[in-house]
Amino acid sequence: MEYENKHILAPMVRVGTLPFRLLAAEYGADITYGEEIIDHKILKCERRVNDYLGTTDFVERGTGDVVFRTCHEERNRLVFQMGSSDAVRALAAAELVSKDVAAIDINMGCPRSFSISGGMGAALLSKPELVHDILTTLRRNLNNAVTCKIRLLNSSQDTVELSRRIEMSGVSALAVHGRRVKDRPRDPAKWSEIADVVSALSIPVIANGDVFDYEHFEQIKIATGATAVMVARGALWNASIFRAEGKLSWEDVKREYLRKCILWDNGVKSTKQTLKEMIMHYSCLELAEGKVVTKSQTIADLANIYGEEGYYQFVTKNR
Repeated sequence: MEYENKHILAPMVRVGTLPFRLLAAEYGADITYGEEIIDHKILKCERRVNDYLGTTDFVERGTGDVVFRTCHEERNRLVFQMGSSDAVRALAAAELVSKDVAAIDINMGCPRSFSISGGMGAALLSKPELVHDILTTLRRNLNNAVTCKIRLLNSSQDTVELSRRIEMSGVSALAVHGRRVKDRPRDPAKWSEIADVVSALSIPVIANGDVFDYEHFEQIKIATGATAVMVARGALWNASIFRAEGKLSWEDVKREYLRKCILWDNGVKSTKQTLKEMIMHYSCLELAEGKVVTKSQTIADLANIYGEEGYYQFVTKNR
């Protein structure tokens, strides 16, 4: 995995499934992160080759639920992001997926109470010894690139000190979200504090925060000196942000996303979640489109909403 001058799709829960990752890559994303999956969850799964779809599925034993789905096409750019608070468990989970992904990333920035209460995500920011243990264990035992994604700490100096500790573990790159745990999405990202990390490290740093147009990729690189740039909400609202030629209509992007969900048999819950996030940015869930998407129960329902019922019938009959 190379990180020089890369545009990267950030990990997003319930959004970063196979169809959305492939959509972002089609528009120009060089590296794509899957949604965060907790180590406990992936360890309940078994790896299955899905000849019907041409995918590799990690299916939860006992339920049959597909927890993680990938395909050969994305193998060399896919990052599996994991939530973990234990080095041995993290390694066991990483080994399960290691043959099907390019890199393993440990989430050290999620501020949600579920992650923090389990000692994962942003809770790791205050546990440098555990951070070092998890990362060095993965590095010593995997052939994949190993990275992590953090948020800013209370001071720039604290962030730099933790980043140096992370660098010492031998990771291939470090992603820095330019907000603190207490910050909200509406608070501006602190690009200057990402720059402090870049100045202190020799490994590639991936800058993340407030990238909403293609021009912002270059702006944040200049402001921070970062090697690569990661985008979350800007891609969620319109995945064609990765196009150097400019964004496409969000209506066109929305339909192309749905077609990929049909093609790859994506779960209706994550498909609805992504569509609703798009609608909320450009419109309102209380208007007609939002209401029918919210009420839909199946992918077929969604296909009918967007005039893709013919495509749905063709795909399902010819798999």
